[in-house]
Amino acid sequence: MINLKLPASFMEQNVGTLDRVVRLVAGVILLSLVFTTDGPARWLGLIGFAPIFSGASGVCFLYRACNVSTKK
Repeated sequence: MINLKLPASFMEQNVGTLDRVVRLVAGVILLSLVFTTDGPARWLGLIGFAPIFSGASGVCFLYRACNVSTKK
């Protein structure tokens, strides 16, 4: 059995309010490509789930890796 213990700060919010709103809007716009376009570009809209997740949760794993925070 794998024992995976993550530090308590792993899911600590590091995305500020304005950043979260921008991510949510961008995510919804990207996700709308799935429903509004045809062809291979349509599936690029699935990338929209990443900014929606980080905007909704307030956690950005790329920010965490770079030790950046826009939350005040």
